[in-house]
Amino acid sequence: MATSALSLKGIDAFYGDSHVLADVSFDLGEARMLGLLGRNGAGKSTCMNVTMGLLPPRRGEVAVFGEQVSGLSPEMIAARGVALVPQGRRIFKSLTVRENLVVAARKPDAGSKHAPWTTDTVFGMFPRLAERRNQIAAHLSGGEQQMLAIGRALMANPRLLMCDEISLGLAPIVVKAIYDALSAIAAGGLTAVIVEQDVGLARLVSDRLYCLQEGRVVLSGPSDGFSREDISRAYFGVAAQAGR
Repeated sequence: MATSALSLKGIDAFYGDSHVLADVSFDLGEARMLGLLGRNGAGKSTCMNVTMGLLPPRRGEVAVFGEQVSGLSPEMIAARGVALVPQGRRIFKSLTVRENLVVAARKPDAGSKHAPWTTDTVFGMFPRLAERRNQIAAHLSGGEQQMLAIGRALMANPRLLMCDEISLGLAPIVVKAIYDALSAIAAGGLTAVIVEQDVGLARLVSDRLYCLQEGRVVLSGPSDGFSREDISRAYFGVAAQAGR
């Protein structure tokens, strides 16, 4: 039986007294991309925080490549090959573009199936960063900072990449460049979770979609198994299930 790259089972999570995830479960196979959809406040980012150990679940289990990681620190989970591109980018603004990449560099795990990510391969993926390699990160545009955040996560040579709302607030031309890069990353076989509010963008790169509404999974299935109407209904509270 194939091992899931990421498995959440029966997750309940709280912020204080607020119940933000209720019995959330999903699985992601290796070399696949999962699109996690939902409106603002639906619980998408909370799923990422639970996976990374930033928010311990009240109930349920998280496994990465078959290993239980519930209760481990974010550093220990990252060491198991998980990288997060968070909302807000969180780059080192006082460092240059190249320094941001170098400081995040980590050798790939032994037996990794992927060619290692280096500054050269990141610059090849994002030519605009190559042009600004010696520029202080604080002086980059918002789109360039987002590219740098993705590049920095790739420099950790992860087995699982999680991207949280990476298109938020960016110009369409920049979003296209970023999603073109994600398509290339997907073609290379890297496993990823893409958290998005934009249905079209999520479907562009994802093999499978999950939609959250008020902390619950209300739609799940292959990305080509739903119409836009199915997904719209799920966004607004009417569950839809595709033949799975």
